[in-house]
Formats: sequence, structure tokens, C-alpha cells
Amino acid sequence: MTKDMDDAGEREEPRKGKPDWKPVLGLSSEPGEALQGQARAGTVFDQPEPGFLMELTVIVPARNEEDCLAACLQSLVAQSEEIFELGRDWELIGVDDESTDRTGEIARGFSGVIVMKSGKLEPGWTGKANAVWTAARKARGKWILFTDADTIHEAGNLRRAMHEATRSKAGMLSYSPRQIVTGFVQRSLMPLVFCELALAYPPAKVSDPNQRVAAANGQFLLVEREAYRRLGGHMAVKDKVLEDVELAMLAKRRKVGLRFRYADDAVSTRMYRSTGAMIEGWTKNLALLFNNSLALSVWRALDFVLLFCLPFLAVELWSARFNAHGMEWLAGGWVLGLLWVRTLVRFYGRVAKSNFPFSDCVLAPLGLPLFVVLLYRSWFQHRILKQVSWKGRTYAQ
Repeated sequence: MTKDMDDAGEREEPRKGKPDWKPVLGLSSEPGEALQGQARAGTVFDQPEPGFLMELTVIVPARNEEDCLAACLQSLVAQSEEIFELGRDWELIGVDDESTDRTGEIARGFSGVIVMKSGKLEPGWTGKANAVWTAARKARGKWILFTDADTIHEAGNLRRAMHEATRSKAGMLSYSPRQIVTGFVQRSLMPLVFCELALAYPPAKVSDPNQRVAAANGQFLLVEREAYRRLGGHMAVKDKVLEDVELAMLAKRRKVGLRFRYADDAVSTRMYRSTGAMIEGWTKNLALLFNNSLALSVWRALDFVLLFCLPFLAVELWSARFNAHGMEWLAGGWVLGLLWVRTLVRFYGRVAKSNFPFSDCVLAPLGLPLFVVLLYRSWFQHRILKQVSWKGRTYAQ
């Protein structure tokens, strides 16, 4: 039977005396910000610490996600088994973020899912941060997994992720899911975005505590309970549109172990159901993901010009080979032809890092004009208008 959080049962009695503090995985032993003082019960979780913690709390925020929520919850509920039973060893919380469709009804239709309404959205908060914070303060898991309503989780993914984080001594583990795309526009654009992400945030550098590069993907963000407390929870990033990346930056600065990798073996997602949603989503994110988004738009525009103009110029020069200076024109044609081949090889070498199928990568040059427009549009929204919109809400930047 679906449970409402208010009827989820009696809480454990607070433990007597001084609590036993659990070390944060990957926490540096060097002096610094991460070791200043102890976190106290109630600074993140608004109930007394239970005497017995579950293994995991999974939190799924959802705002008007009736078209994808059922598949997500089904993939999560299906991971309940005798040695990892939902409701006993772990809990699953769906947060209805002021949805106007059937999102809440769908969530309540799943046995074992705790359904909550998001708290009142106060000024200075983003909707997603507010929704997950509502649930995180009630979490009873040693680990907390934040995952989006458009994700599909492979069997056994939850237990494997906790094991991976423990083995890697990571207080925060994030996966970049396999991206599911449909239609020409998505198939040509998404490899371009994700190859730039792979170059800007190489997983090996993100996972290296000696590197300053930090990144995380809110579609799958697993955080140890005490690490989350020490980072300040989502309240620490309440006004950030990219709250996942900001939490990762906090983890790096406070020397909480961070691990990030591409994980097609664990989780997949279809980020956008329409071209309009994709345009709105990347307009919201690109300027924050790439500090040089305007310069990047210029370079990608140059790629488009070189990829599509050089062959025509080369052919024109080759066609002049019988003129008075035919050999010179022919040589020039070969120079432009070789330059085009070099540009093509370099371009596809970059796109291959996107982890998209070969057929999608082939289409990527055709997505360059839209990518250039979105980079500029995102820069303009963030730097000039200083506001972005997402799912019916507008956030000042």
C-alpha cells in the first residue's frame, strides 16, 4: 500500500547521550574547512537521529512528469528483494512538486512508495532544490540517492552503487546516464552537448581529489548521510539552477570523496520529450556548464563553416585546373581538401567522446547551427537578461 509521509509510522526514539558520529567517506585528514566542528542533529535532518538507520533513501522529485514517472518508479520498486526489501532496508520517496497533471496519482499507485508534497517554495529557492530538501530532511537512510523522474534504473543498480561508493571511499557518487534520444533534432544536437561536457568535466579529473574540476549529474547523485549533512544539504545550494554541480564543488572544496563516471550499465534517461523542452532546458544550463559559452558558440560556428564550406571551395579550385594557372589552383584545392579532412577528423574525434551511438555522432555536424544558437541564447539569458525559465518558473540569475 502506498504510504503518505505523515503516516509512515512512528519514528525511532532519539539516542541517549552523545551521538556516535559516522566518518565521511573520502574525508581528508588534513586541517581545513571540512574538519571544523561537528555537525549536529537537526542541522539537516529535522527529526532526531533514529537508533537504526536504513541502508538507503531514494528521493524522486517530480513536477508534471506523468509521461515518465511510472517507468522510473517501476525500475526502482523492482529492486526490492529479500535481502534488500523496500520499506525495511530502504525507502523510496516521491515528491510531488506542485504538479498539475497526474504525477501525484501515478506515484500513489505504487506499493511501498512514500508520497510527499513539496514544501512551500520560498523566495531564493529553486523548485527542485526545495522539493528534494523537503524529502531529505525526513530521510532515514545511511545513503541518500537523488534521482530524476525521467531515469530508468538497471536491476541491482542501487546496491551496486552503494558498494562502489564504499569501495572508492567516495562520500558522493554520481553517474552520467546513457542518454536516450529520439528524432533528428535531438540525435544531431545531444552528442554535441555531451562531447563538450566530457571535455570540460573529464570523469578521471572530477574523481581525482588533487584536481579542482568538479561535476555531478542530478539524474543520479548518491550521497552518504553524514557527507550530505556536512555539505549543508540542498539548503547550501538552494538558489542554484545547477544544484548538482554546485554540490559537487562543495564536496571537492570540503574534501569529501567525489566519484563521477559514465554509467550506461546502471541508469539511462530520456531528458527531453519535445524539442521545446530541450531548447528550454539547454538554455537554462549551457551558460552555467561552460563559462566560455559565448566563445564556444563562435568556435562551433567556425566548425560549421569549415565543415560545409571547405569542400565547395576545394571543388571550385579543382575545377579551375585547365586555366592559365591551373596547377596553382589545383594545389590550392588539395590544400583545402586536406584541411577539410583534418577538420572532419578533429570534429568526430571530439564527438566520439559523447558516448552516443555512431549513427547519432554522424548527424552531429547538422546540429551545429542549433548548438550555436543555444549557446548564445543561454549566454544572453544569464548574462544580459539575468533570468532563466524552467517548467513554468522563472529564476533570477
